[in-house]
Amino acid sequence: MKKYLLFIITLCAFFPFNVLGYSEYIIPGGENIGIKIESDGVLVIGFYKIDNKYNYNNLKIGDYITKVNDTEIKSVNELVSVLSDLKEEKTVDLTIRRDGKIKNIKFDIINKNGSIKTGLYVKDSLSGIGTLTYIDPETKIYGALGHEIIDSSTKEPLEIEDGSIFRSEVSSIDRSVNGTPGVKNAKFFSKDIFGNIKKNTNKGIYGIYSNTSTKELMKVGKPEEMKTGDATIYTVTEDTIVEEYKINITKIDKSSKIKNIYFEITDRELLETTGGIVQGMSGSPIIQDNKIFGAVTHVVIDDVKKGYGIFITSMLEEGEK
Repeated sequence: MKKYLLFIITLCAFFPFNVLGYSEYIIPGGENIGIKIESDGVLVIGFYKIDNKYNYNNLKIGDYITKVNDTEIKSVNELVSVLSDLKEEKTVDLTIRRDGKIKNIKFDIINKNGSIKTGLYVKDSLSGIGTLTYIDPETKIYGALGHEIIDSSTKEPLEIEDGSIFRSEVSSIDRSVNGTPGVKNAKFFSKDIFGNIKKNTNKGIYGIYSNTSTKELMKVGKPEEMKTGDATIYTVTEDTIVEEYKINITKIDKSSKIKNIYFEITDRELLETTGGIVQGMSGSPIIQDNKIFGAVTHVVIDDVKKGYGIFITSMLEEGEK
């Protein structure tokens, strides 16, 4: 059994002619991007023992701490600062968000030789790399990755407060082999911002692209126009150079919400460089007949030359929500 990884009506009269929520011609991506997401609250990712005992206090991995005694918390530094001022207290009131619902709980804090101990492992941000899929030239909305960003500790999508995409350069590639997908290694230039991040969904990350692009527009391909056979992807394997590589579309599934385009890499140069699909390639545009039809999203772990992607129309619709 195969295993998978991570990594409209034209109206006349008094109505506008173009009723699409997105542009019919968009800027195709392929650029490697750095990604930084700031979580909406401080995320609990684990527990450690104090005096040989865990300090759970009804907290669970995946909870977001948003307030301590009615003081709003947005970062680990703010959490540490607030708790440091409460050395005389043994219990505090925490406001947490769990599965989208707000809860209030009592939480024990422990003073060990003048230092406050909570027994919690927490974090407030996540960084990584991926590939830009498209930019809408009219709205400046961009889409990338084609899938959600999952926190490795909680195995759940990260709930975001804010974030950014920025310039990154591919420095090397750990090649994929069957059973072990490889990865793009990259240098980060986090001050060279390309845009913000406002949404992290199962169809990608989205925001407003604030940088400039001089690339030519490409027509949006509709699912019913796509066919099996030859196609290409745009991606970066060295520095910031976007290259076009050959793939073969083996199956098209219009019924799935996210697993729409099945393909295999046929480009010898890409296979020699990467061994197959690697982590960081998510979001690479899928092109056929000079139209953009989708984006690479996943690799088949036991056959790393194969993967699947999402329709570009699904990403465009998600970006407009």
